[in-house]
Amino acid sequence: MVDVTLTLPAGAVLLRRALSQDLSAIVGLLADDSISASRGDADRPEDRVAYERAFAAIDADPAQQLLVATSLLGEVLATMQLTVIPGLARVGSTRLQIEAVRVRSDQRSRGLGGAMIRWAVQNAPAFGAQLVQLTSDAARVDAHRFYERLGFTASHVGFKHAVPTVS
Repeated sequence: MVDVTLTLPAGAVLLRRALSQDLSAIVGLLADDSISASRGDADRPEDRVAYERAFAAIDADPAQQLLVATSLLGEVLATMQLTVIPGLARVGSTRLQIEAVRVRSDQRSRGLGGAMIRWAVQNAPAFGAQLVQLTSDAARVDAHRFYERLGFTASHVGFKHAVPTVS
């Protein structure tokens, strides 16, 4: 269980595992992001069941950590998902994948995202990982510079293939 205080120039925040009552705030962070919104992430009532199902699957999987950063009053300010991926490559290295990093728009450029990523990298050994990786949409040029400042190297080209849903 993650429960850690991150100290930022503007004050402290709590980084903890997301709870079901955080789901609306997390979906709001996704919807507030133009790229996520263009992929269909919106805070629509008709999507609630799908988000609840996804949250339950993530929460039940020990390889997943859906985290939120909150104010000391409990207000959700940011989120990220960590996934532990065992592998054979790199002499059986385990990877810690960072996904869906979102910081509330009024909280950006205050050090929160960097503190969250640095925490994940520093704690990678506790997750059993020898490598931390992430992907970032090609359109997120500012995010790429941010990740490079944090020590990440743009070493791969990623590909995605949408799979039709079966009703």
